[in-house]
Amino acid sequence: MSESTTALHTLTWGETGSRVLFLHGLFGQGRNWGTVAKAIAGRHRATGVDLPDHGRSPWSGEIDYLAMASRVAELIDAQDPAAVVGHSMGGKVAMALALTRPELVSRLLVADMSPVDYRRAGEFRRYISAMQGLDLDRIERRSDAEEQLAAEVHDDTVRSFLLQNLRRRGDGWEWQANLDLLDRDLATVGGWPAERLTGVAPYQGPVLWLGGGRSDYVTDEYAEPMRRWFPHYRRVTMKDTGHWVHSERPELFVEILRRFLGDPTA
Repeated sequence: MSESTTALHTLTWGETGSRVLFLHGLFGQGRNWGTVAKAIAGRHRATGVDLPDHGRSPWSGEIDYLAMASRVAELIDAQDPAAVVGHSMGGKVAMALALTRPELVSRLLVADMSPVDYRRAGEFRRYISAMQGLDLDRIERRSDAEEQLAAEVHDDTVRSFLLQNLRRRGDGWEWQANLDLLDRDLATVGGWPAERLTGVAPYQGPVLWLGGGRSDYVTDEYAEPMRRWFPHYRRVTMKDTGHWVHSERPELFVEILRRFLGDPTA
């Protein structure tokens, strides 16, 4: 595994083969893709990206999908296009990248996200509020943060995921995610810049649109905008999974990804 700290922060598994870029969702980091990336690293150079305002990447002044796509584009050589895999918020960045810089994207996998506006900020705003509400000065060890956050975030899996954003800095602790900005621009996170993409040609490469069977981010009602922007898509539903399809059923996700990349499967 190699690590880069210039521009957007990245982690790469594998040294040969075609390039596969992984983009995380809200509150995530590139290393969240480690299990999936390691599974394909024998045939691919798998890179997990920390998107702006997340992980170890720089903070910005606003949430902007086209700007994020432009930052990710800097990581790809036009002579070596990448397969791009994006989950949730990262799925929207991946779609924006494919539409605005199609020459950089050989194929696209969008995990449990659609090119539409969602009006469901309440749950995520509650998570941000809970994270902001932690008294970081009272935390001596990570278990103290776990105890504090448990009062507001009752789901163990979600709480553990959020706490991955907590990093020790010197004698204290800090949040890696730009919580103030995410709170301010949460409506933009849930949105889709359709008006700014007016006149942009549909992406002509192959697209796999992957939804969770117990999630409602990918539904029949979103098929029309998906077809409009990505006419060559195929839709697959992973049964018995919620929104975090790649972490809930990683072995199945890897099998689906390998088939999409054209790799032999066991």
